[in-house]
Amino acid sequence: MLNTMLIEFYERDITQLIEEVNSFKNETDLWRTEGTIKNSSGNLVLHIIGGMKHHIGATLAKTGYVRNREQEFQQKNVPKDELIAGLRDLIELIKQTLGKLSATDMEADFPAFFDRPGTSVQYVLIQLSLHLNYHRGQVNYLRRLLM
Repeated sequence: MLNTMLIEFYERDITQLIEEVNSFKNETDLWRTEGTIKNSSGNLVLHIIGGMKHHIGATLAKTGYVRNREQEFQQKNVPKDELIAGLRDLIELIKQTLGKLSATDMEADFPAFFDRPGTSVQYVLIQLSLHLNYHRGQVNYLRRLLM
């Protein structure tokens, strides 16, 4: 099933993001930017956590999480350990939530507007995976730029 593959991809990619965060030798560099780059790695991690907790947690798993997207980009100096704990918690949330979805659930309409009307759950989960990887690449690039 697609949800089983997605669980593997999310776990792999979030684990790689954890490795990126751990690769910052200076924790303050998580909150730095360079040149025209507007978002720090730390803020990108907060954005990934917030977006996934919203779309997968609140919308699919009904966790009650309330997203503050602006804060994901404004909050600074969250300890590295807290970012990593948030990413690890995200892996568990994704495994539990996607693990309960049937093929019929995956093909159903996503319960909230995503980027256009009538998108399926599987469409949104694939888009979120792609979005995760886009930001993971940004974190990698910025980390290497700041070294």
